[in-house]
Amino acid sequence: MTTALGVDTKITLLAAGLIFLLALVLGVWKYRQIMASDEHRAHPYVDIAHRAALLYSFATLLIAVFVELSAWPAWVNLTAAMVVVFFFVGAIASYISHGVRRDTVNQFEKTDRGTEVGMALLIAGEIGGFGVILAGFIYGQLL
Repeated sequence: MTTALGVDTKITLLAAGLIFLLALVLGVWKYRQIMASDEHRAHPYVDIAHRAALLYSFATLLIAVFVELSAWPAWVNLTAAMVVVFFFVGAIASYISHGVRRDTVNQFEKTDRGTEVGMALLIAGEIGGFGVILAGFIYGQLL
């Protein structure tokens, strides 16, 4: 039996699956670092990238459910969901970058204006994007 999902939901589910696959690959990287290290620990940002990807994959799955149940048009839901996913993936990429370079154990230790702007955009994008989808859910399912 095939369930008819909207294209917005399908794309959001695909994003969740791809992020989860990335988490699994990052787990291999983390494991290899743990086994190669005298302390049996991966670099902190390799660990953070792995955990963040796992959490963001399930968060994206949750978003897909709200997208499917939202009253808004597919283009609104898809745009809002992809804004959130963009910032999820951007954060993971940042963690991977720090893990590869081994340049810090705290990316906020030495911040600049770009970091502050980036974090403000991330906050607005993640909360705003999900807020749009949640409002569509409330309007479509509860009102």
